[in-house]
Amino acid sequence: MSAELIDAFVEKYASLSGIAHVAENADAVAPIVVSVLREVGCKRVVFAELPDGLDDAIERACVDEGVDVGMPPFNSSELPHVIDAAEVGVSWAVFAVAESGSLVEFALDDAVRLVSTLPRVHIGIFKASTLLEYLKDAAEPLRQFYLDHPENATATFISGPSRTADIEMKLTLGVHGPEVAHAIVIK
Repeated sequence: MSAELIDAFVEKYASLSGIAHVAENADAVAPIVVSVLREVGCKRVVFAELPDGLDDAIERACVDEGVDVGMPPFNSSELPHVIDAAEVGVSWAVFAVAESGSLVEFALDDAVRLVSTLPRVHIGIFKASTLLEYLKDAAEPLRQFYLDHPENATATFISGPSRTADIEMKLTLGVHGPEVAHAIVIK
């Protein structure tokens, strides 16, 4: 993946009020997550499904920091409360789009989707090798996802923090989703 494409994503994400971090490798992700948790004074974090190995490393770092960790599988009777009680949600993006500064998450259940929408702070993680240049390039992976999962499938494009405006066009962040959004790109 070219450094220019990563830079384009970082620049676009920042223009949308998101905060992007570039990790040199997977080992550098947990320290970045912990620095965000410290910054926001996090006492509880929840994870969506993360790749094997990465979930263990981040969980250990969070526990070492004294942060309570919630991980899947979540008890459906506790949803959405168990996720809403966390200050930070950490999720995996299947790919990202540089042109729009978007992380793209695929979900087959509510828990994955709620981790990126309910907590006040969201941290989305993706591999640079999955970074697409243009939004139009997302059509094929989206089509394949919905062909493979014709029911209960959700694709979510996350482009910085949640934003909404009132009739006077006063922009407010965090009304219908996270107020603060971080993206971690793994080189």
